[in-house]
Amino acid sequence: MAQSVRIQPDLQFVKELQAVGGESLKKCYQCATCSVACPISPASNPYPRKEMVWASWGLKDKLINNPDIWLCHNCGTCSDLCPRGAKPGDLLSALRNMAYQRINVFPTIGKWMSSPKYLINLIAIPAILWAVIWFISANYYAGSAFPVGPDGEIVYGNLFFGDYFIDPIFMLTFFGMVACFFKGTRNLIKSFKPEGTTLVLGKQKPLLLCLKDVLFEEIMTHKKFKDCGDDRSDRKAGHMLVFYAFLALMVVTGVVAVGHWGGYLFHSIAIHTPLNLTNPIKILANVGAIMLIVGMAVLTNRRRSQEDAKTKSNYYDWYLLNVIWAVALTGVLSELSRLAGIPQIAYTVYYMHLVAVWMLFAYLPWSKLGHVVYRTVALTYVRHMGRR
Repeated sequence: MAQSVRIQPDLQFVKELQAVGGESLKKCYQCATCSVACPISPASNPYPRKEMVWASWGLKDKLINNPDIWLCHNCGTCSDLCPRGAKPGDLLSALRNMAYQRINVFPTIGKWMSSPKYLINLIAIPAILWAVIWFISANYYAGSAFPVGPDGEIVYGNLFFGDYFIDPIFMLTFFGMVACFFKGTRNLIKSFKPEGTTLVLGKQKPLLLCLKDVLFEEIMTHKKFKDCGDDRSDRKAGHMLVFYAFLALMVVTGVVAVGHWGGYLFHSIAIHTPLNLTNPIKILANVGAIMLIVGMAVLTNRRRSQEDAKTKSNYYDWYLLNVIWAVALTGVLSELSRLAGIPQIAYTVYYMHLVAVWMLFAYLPWSKLGHVVYRTVALTYVRHMGRR
């Protein structure tokens, strides 16, 4: 006779899960339509039915330590076809939101990002930081809160000095973000606990080869959108535009930084801003900005159109969209107001741009955009364990 196993549901976890996006959980009656309908769910260990069962039982550890919650690409097929309207896709998204708080250091930041009542805290940190920088620079270095050159030219570096303020602060922010991702990735991998050989289905492939395959076969091409049936949808187009816009802007930032700091040692590579509009780097920056705005418009429109269809958006979803919108719009307006020669507007908008960019990167490990790293880790892990 098989030995019975006592299950102790974590009812508080169930309530927390429902609060962050899994409110339709109790509608599930475990018919498995979601796992059958999912185009990318594997034949062995299929999802999301088992996640729906575990969630209804309140099995917190099994869910949070489950790599499959990161493999879902949230196409909405399972939610669309569920006969009870249980929205399994929303549940997996909610689980990822909870996992961000669990695996990352400084869980308070994750808590702040999950509720609109803490938004003021997230904004206040960079707003105060850059306001202090503005005050110090205007009173002790630039000599004015809205400095202009002899010919009326607006140069943001004359107020927010790259050497003293911009570069050091963003370098610390960047390496702090990388350190948080490193710690979060280690915690995520440690949390994956395959039961026996359930997850190991074949010969293990070298980890680096798995990472290469994931990066070039899935991340760079968004191949899973095709597997999900979204290959020609606006969803893939929007994600691709935003993804490659960020890559383009990252290249621009890197080249300008190397040209700025490297110029002290090698004058031949020195780059001074603002760049001429015909400069190739400036052209790439403007193209990247246009791609970002178009991609965000597509994704935002899609999100709004699905509010009452496949996916119900929550504050956590809109937080990231709004921050990226703030980065894109303040960046474009900073350039336009500088070219228009209106210092009061230009410096104010540039200050807002610094606040938005800092929020995007400093809080990245706790935001929904963190899935770029954590999903890559999970995909690499399951491939390494022999599953595709």
